[in-house]
Amino acid sequence: MMQSGLQEFWRVTSLIIVMLIIGFIFDHPLFFLVIACLLYLNWHLYNLFRLINWFREKRKTPLPDAFGLWGETFYQFYRLQQRNRKRKRKLTTMLKRIRRSIAAMPDAAVILHGNNFEIEWFNKMAQVLLGLQAPQDREQPITNLIRYPSFAQFLKTGNKEDSIVLTAPNDPTLILRVNIVPYAGNRHLLIARDITRIQRLEQMRRDFIANVSHELRTPLTVIAGFLETINDPDDPCAQQWQRPLLLMTQQTARMRNIVDDLLLLSRLESEVHLNTVEKVDVIEMLHDICEEAQILSGEYRHHIMLETDKTAVLYGHTEEIRSAFSNLIFNAIRYTPEEGNIDVAWYRDEQGVHLRVTDTGEGIPPEHIPRLTERFYRVDIARSRNRGGTGLGLAIVKHVLNRHKGQLRIESIVGKGSTFWCDFPLDANKAQYEKLQGIDDNE
Repeated sequence: MMQSGLQEFWRVTSLIIVMLIIGFIFDHPLFFLVIACLLYLNWHLYNLFRLINWFREKRKTPLPDAFGLWGETFYQFYRLQQRNRKRKRKLTTMLKRIRRSIAAMPDAAVILHGNNFEIEWFNKMAQVLLGLQAPQDREQPITNLIRYPSFAQFLKTGNKEDSIVLTAPNDPTLILRVNIVPYAGNRHLLIARDITRIQRLEQMRRDFIANVSHELRTPLTVIAGFLETINDPDDPCAQQWQRPLLLMTQQTARMRNIVDDLLLLSRLESEVHLNTVEKVDVIEMLHDICEEAQILSGEYRHHIMLETDKTAVLYGHTEEIRSAFSNLIFNAIRYTPEEGNIDVAWYRDEQGVHLRVTDTGEGIPPEHIPRLTERFYRVDIARSRNRGGTGLGLAIVKHVLNRHKGQLRIESIVGKGSTFWCDFPLDANKAQYEKLQGIDDNE
C-alpha cells in the first residue's frame, strides 16, 4: 500500500511538471496546471464511478482493472468481499445446523420476533405440543394462537430465569413448562417441554403423603389418648413404667407433629393461590410467638429481642403466616446455645416489608444453605432430632412465602450465627384483599 502511494505521488508530480513545462512553452502555465488538476480529478471520478457500479452489479462481475492507488483499492475491496462471503457461508452453514438441531429437539421450539412476538420459525414438536401449523401460522402473533391471559402476561414480563406451566392449547391432557430466552436484539426463543409425566408423579407423591398422613393421624390420636390415660402418677404400676411411658408419649407427640406438618405441606402444594386474604396483625402475632419461644427456651434462657414497625403492613392468610414465622423463630431457639441472643425484627423499606430473625448459633456451612428448604434435610441429623425438629419447617416457610409472593433469604457465618429474612413486596395481595372486601360489602 505504501509503495502504491509512493507511485501515485510520483505520477501526480510528473503530470504537474509536464503540464507546467508545456504551459511555460505556450506562456500559460496556470492554465495547463488547472488542466492537469482536472485530468487528475476526472481520473478519480471515473474510477469511483467504476467502483460504485461494481458494488451494484451481481457478485460474478469481474474486478475493475486499474493501476496505482485505485488498483490497490479495488484489490482490497475484492479481498474484503471474499472474506465477507466466506464468513456469510460459514454463518449460513452454522445457522442451518442449529436449525436442524432445534428441529430434532424433543421439546417445542419457536422463534419469535418483534414487540408482538410474531412467529418466525418453529420445529415439528411445536406442531405436536402447541398445535402450530405451517405455513399459515408464520408471522402470526403467538398470543393469537395460545390464548391464555397468564401466558400473554408472561411474555411481557418473563425472563430467561422464569417459566410458566400451562395446558397444551390443542390437548388438555398435556401439561407444558414454557421458557422464554431473549436473544439477537428483539428476538426470543420459546421452549415448551412436556412435563405431564413429571406433574402426574408429583401429584401422586402429594396424594400419597396426604393419604398416609391422614391414615396415621387417627391411630396416633388413639395411642396418645391411651398413653395419657395409662400415665397416672398415682398408679403404682404406672410409676414402674414411667420412663417407657414418657418416651412413648414424647415420640407419639413427635410423630403427630410430623404428620401435621406433612398435611400442611400437602395443602400448601395443592393450593396454588390464596383463597383467603386478610390484613394480618403481624405485630401481635410476633409478640405471641416470641412469648411461646421464651417458654420453649426454658432452661436455655435465650435472650429474645423483638422490634416492630407499625407502618409495615402485610395481607395474606394469617395461619399460614403464623406457621412460617413461628418455624423460623422456633428454629432459632433450637439451634442457639444456652443464653444466646435471638433478634426478631419486622420492618418496612423501599423494597417491601420484611421479617428478620438473627441468632448467635453455630452457623450453617455454605454448602448446606441451598438445600435447607428441602423436606427432612438436616445439617446435623442427630442434633436436629434431639432438639425436636421435624425437618419440614423451612420447607413450610418456602411454600408459604411462595403463595404470598415472598422470598426466603439466608445468610450464615459458621461460629457466629445465622440470619433469615422473609421478604414480601410492598402491598402484596392488597388488590385481592380489597376485591374480596368489595364482594363482602355487596353481599
